[in-house]
Amino acid sequence: MTDTVLENPRLNSGIVAAYRAKTPGSADLAAQARELLPSGIAHDARNVDPYGTYIARAFGPHKWDVDGNKYVDYFGGHGALILGHSNPTVTGAAEAAMAEGTQFGSSHPREIGWAKAIQRLVPSAERVRFTSSGTEATLMAVRLARAFTGRQAILRFKGHFHGWHDQMTSGYSNHFDGTPTPGVLNDVARQSVLVAPGDLAGVGAALATNPDIAAVILEPTGSSFGQVPVTPEFLHGLRRLTTLHGVLLILDEVVTGFRVSPGGAQVAFGIHPDLSSFAKIVAGGLPGAAVVGRKDILDYLDFQVSAAAGREKIGHPGTFNANPVSAAAGIACLTILAETDAVAKVAATAADLRTGLNDALTKAGVAWSVYGTSSGFHLFMNPDNRAVTPHGFDPATAGFDELKNQDARLNNRMRLAMLVNGVDLNPRLGGFASATHTAADVAETVAAFSEALAMLKAEGELS
Repeated sequence: MTDTVLENPRLNSGIVAAYRAKTPGSADLAAQARELLPSGIAHDARNVDPYGTYIARAFGPHKWDVDGNKYVDYFGGHGALILGHSNPTVTGAAEAAMAEGTQFGSSHPREIGWAKAIQRLVPSAERVRFTSSGTEATLMAVRLARAFTGRQAILRFKGHFHGWHDQMTSGYSNHFDGTPTPGVLNDVARQSVLVAPGDLAGVGAALATNPDIAAVILEPTGSSFGQVPVTPEFLHGLRRLTTLHGVLLILDEVVTGFRVSPGGAQVAFGIHPDLSSFAKIVAGGLPGAAVVGRKDILDYLDFQVSAAAGREKIGHPGTFNANPVSAAAGIACLTILAETDAVAKVAATAADLRTGLNDALTKAGVAWSVYGTSSGFHLFMNPDNRAVTPHGFDPATAGFDELKNQDARLNNRMRLAMLVNGVDLNPRLGGFASATHTAADVAETVAAFSEALAMLKAEGELS
């Protein structure tokens, strides 16, 4: 039995043992959840070995688990909480709306205010259609593109995430050859044209040879909020090519929206897309999303315009579209972002954090790097062992596979070590700063990172 334990790093890990000792309440709840939910979770990103933390409450940049442990949080509600947890203004607006009713089954004044709050920040939003999630927003965007152009195919970039609907599953984390993932029809999967990220020549060739492409869709800072970054020049090149070929340009701003700038990446980079999808921040951290863009395209959802044009409109019900509580939270959040320097403050905090984490890597002699833009950060774990200095790494010199490649066990071990030391990162070992993170939080995070590196070295995971 001893030999078996010694040969199994998972069972013989001090990091795992420390995590288990710190989180017995989470362990008990995880065991219960496994009897009820597939893998015991409600979102793939919450899959942690041996189990994830169960959170009891959160405020500002911090959250506390059921065992009373406090964490500096950079998961950030999957990127939704640019103002931190439980922002008093946003929470107060949501509470006031909830007291008046959570579901009217009718139109209400707040949906008008919410649309105006979006239009105030996003010049391309001539019309707004609300949905309940980012997946629904991108689904509606590509359906609008097909209806408007009369074409069927969508050009996408490998590694870019646009939700879990059938059109978007191949080519995100696997199936880069375009074959369908389980449960997806072959005929649906083959309508995605997959191009390498940043390959403008590949886009041009695809548009020149395939007249059935309705739209190009992408995350405007690159996949996973710039883990594989693209340049503003690439975005402008896409705009020129799509215009040349009569193809729509869809910016998926579910993550970047109101984070790269108050008006999103499109305002920051001076791009005017035909359609955009927003979620997360747009609803103040509550469920809610929107597809916005040109009036003539969104008119395909309009009863009167479609009837006058003699065409069938696109049907779009949705019980929680423009939910009044989400609308109230969204208005409050977007107003704060429009009228304060919150977005710039968050970006400055993230820059300080990246510098501090790279200082820790340099001191530890680990040839990794932390990079990113705006309010995000990503850990490059150097899978090819290239000669890298933490402060000198340029992600533009690395390929898609290298930037995305993280050893699964090492990734999991690092994440557990950070949790043991009081910091919660996202599954890619990166995250989002918020307007509530302070210099003290940054210092605490850097110290936790240094200790996590030491723990990995003690286990022989790092030299």
